[in-house]
Amino acid sequence: MIRYFMENLQKWKDSGYRKPLVLQGARQVGKTWVMREFGRLHYKNFAYLNFDNNERAKGIFEQDFDIARIVKAVEIETEEKIDKKETLLIFDEIQECPKALTSLKYFCENAPEYHIVCAGSLLGVASSEGSGFPVGKVDFLTLYPMTFLEFLEVLGKNDFAHIIKNLEFKQLAIFHEKILELLKQYFFIGGMPMAVKIFAESGDFTEVRNTQNLIMQSYYADFTKHIPSRDIAKVRQIWNSIPKQLSKENKRFLYADLKIGARGRDYETALQWLIDSGLVRKINKVNSPSLPLIAYEESSIFKLYFGDVGLLCAMANLDIKTILEPKDELFFHYKGAIAEQFVLQELKTNNPQMPLYYWANTKNTAEIEFIAQFENNIIPIEVKSGVHVQSKSLKKYCEQYKPNLAVRISLKNYGREGNLTALPIYLAGHFYIPTNA
Repeated sequence: MIRYFMENLQKWKDSGYRKPLVLQGARQVGKTWVMREFGRLHYKNFAYLNFDNNERAKGIFEQDFDIARIVKAVEIETEEKIDKKETLLIFDEIQECPKALTSLKYFCENAPEYHIVCAGSLLGVASSEGSGFPVGKVDFLTLYPMTFLEFLEVLGKNDFAHIIKNLEFKQLAIFHEKILELLKQYFFIGGMPMAVKIFAESGDFTEVRNTQNLIMQSYYADFTKHIPSRDIAKVRQIWNSIPKQLSKENKRFLYADLKIGARGRDYETALQWLIDSGLVRKINKVNSPSLPLIAYEESSIFKLYFGDVGLLCAMANLDIKTILEPKDELFFHYKGAIAEQFVLQELKTNNPQMPLYYWANTKNTAEIEFIAQFENNIIPIEVKSGVHVQSKSLKKYCEQYKPNLAVRISLKNYGREGNLTALPIYLAGHFYIPTNA
């Protein structure tokens, strides 16, 4: 397995201001594997403690927060000798032991020399905030599903990954169609590590879909475990409606599509649970593309996307033939949603701190899929799901706001025309390319 996220963990390890690290991310994105692999590759050893159904491990933190006692107990439980600088302490499923979460405060204050990384259900960790959560005493990093580049490397398509990563445009022009065929596979498979692993080993799309369904079942189990019973049905209503909401020409999320008479205020808590879990991404509208974008957002007008494009296809029950044969009517109808979902993933994974919104004019006759605030620039990013790229929306936007840079993402190859950069969709994560490139 290849995860570029390892570079982020290395920076954390090398930082002189390092605190215990809370690794965030939805279930099944590979947090446990990343932590263990990082410990294996970059430390003399690692001590792995999983609190799920492990009462003995939980008991280590029940008595007090004496660091020396805790470390010795972890040594006994894990059968690993702990060196302050050479051992990575891994606390997994930490939401199952709130006192272990609280202990991170004392590690930070009294024993900062220890290297600690922990992970758990975002729902469970979020519900612990305000009750002993070590506010200000931990670092955070978020792990997302595997990117298209990581997918290519796992499949052994390293040469394609290399020319994409290094923006070798002449080579990309030659192999454009081959890369698009692999991208269509990624649309179906997505970036959940287990689904990618199954496909890399078997090439079986049916097994991939079975794996995706199992992942979604685990999400439903998480709902019932961590969400108050009064909100579970509403969470499922929102979750199940997303494919339908994205299939509309105007992909704005409407509560009225959940049931007749549904109101936003009745679903606010349920929606926040899904966002906190990392399972959905909420993209708000801005009424003016001006700095800073947050000052112009309309939080009540938004789109909802899944965390992974493969899960979107699974939820929409799209068959692999639908994906690989673009003439199929269903895919033709739905591919705009798939393209937007993919572009969003690539943008947020490669630029996690970048503010990202969408724009539409007051009459909703023009819309730009994404508006990014990048290096004090406001950049419109239009997403087209085919090779026909004529767009009144981007033209209207550019005439009205005259951006220094505009980006159009489509199935066409790379090119530049004035302030417009045309990118093939597989370069979505590299949306900002210097003019001298």
